Amino acid sequence: MARTDSPRVAVLGGGPVGLEAALYASALGLPFTVYERGRVGENLRRWGHVRMFSPFGMNATPLGLARVRADQPQHPLPGPNDLLTGREHTAAYLEPLALSPALIPAIRENTAVVRVGRRGLLKGDYFGDARRAREPFRLLLRDDKGKEHVEEADAVLDCTGVYGKLRWLGDGGIPAVGETAARPHIAYGLEDVTGERRAHYADKTTLVIGSGHSAATTVCTLAALAHDHPGTWVIWLARGAGSQPLRRLANDPLRERDLLAVRANNLATRPDGNVEFHPQTVVEAVETAGPDRGFKVVGRSGGKTVSWDVDRVIANVGYSPDSELYRELQVQECPATLRPLNPAAAQGPAALRQPEPNFFVLGAKSQGRNSNFLLRTGFEQVRDAFALLLGKPGLDLYKAR
Repeated sequence: MARTDSPRVAVLGGGPVGLEAALYASALGLPFTVYERGRVGENLRRWGHVRMFSPFGMNATPLGLARVRADQPQHPLPGPNDLLTGREHTAAYLEPLALSPALIPAIRENTAVVRVGRRGLLKGDYFGDARRAREPFRLLLRDDKGKEHVEEADAVLDCTGVYGKLRWLGDGGIPAVGETAARPHIAYGLEDVTGERRAHYADKTTLVIGSGHSAATTVCTLAALAHDHPGTWVIWLARGAGSQPLRRLANDPLRERDLLAVRANNLATRPDGNVEFHPQTVVEAVETAGPDRGFKVVGRSGGKTVSWDVDRVIANVGYSPDSELYRELQVQECPATLRPLNPAAAQGPAALRQPEPNFFVLGAKSQGRNSNFLLRTGFEQVRDAFALLLGKPGLDLYKAR
């Protein structure tokens, strides 16, 4: 990036929030570059078979819709109330946005940002001091062939998400005994149980660990598979003491999320069916002889040692933000959730501001280990970050439309 009078913006991540940040920078006439480790929408593609809780109208912006309509007037856009899978949303909205003449020249796919620092400065230099802003950010980049080089920017928006750093399934959040060796054979994401991975799980016994919406989705799809393949069995482990694994939100505005909780809780509590639910249970050890040779899992349930011999293990235990990327910058984190934190402003646009000038963490990564994130929140963060960056509190390109 060549130095200009306008701040050079580096957007890390080409997902929904990263592309929105790029769109916002483009509309403001700012020079920008998007760095994406894989393809545009890479993380959505990983769970692309799953239907989103929020309707399309919450996952697109007036700015983005106007851009798609202007560039591709014949492209069919979903209705505001349509519920799309991750793949459908990528094809219907993210890919057309990425192909826009306003964005495509600045998008670098297959380019990983390895680390971000400040030219001539270390983490401890000029703490919380505006003098740090006088030096540009240095981004160490690596392409898909392993070649590295450095580029500079005046502002950095980290929209990389959390899906790149899996959490461990063992008690206390550390690896279970044997988990490190067994990890290549354990599924940690949202498996396409009734689609591409159907044959892998049909008529098998699967141990599912987790008590959030991802685990609930996995259990519900395995139960659906068991309807056609009665030899399919599910053993569901959760840390919590409640007989119902998911807590329902009162008057949940997202109907699909509430329906999932109802289905999952019914499966966990009814005596029939092919689901066996164990609350107050943690995993202590995992042993496997190799691919497709099954697992022996040892844990504690209600204070007693238990073990299971199963064919498959799915650990839906969540993700953590990767803070190594900005470890040499002055970024404060909540000690409990690991989300970037501004102690002086817990809410509002100022909450995005860090001691590191012009560095912002947006999107799911801004929530740390809290998985309750909506894309609409990320879009609002994009708006607020540019208002802070340019020193224009009233700046709102969404409202203008």
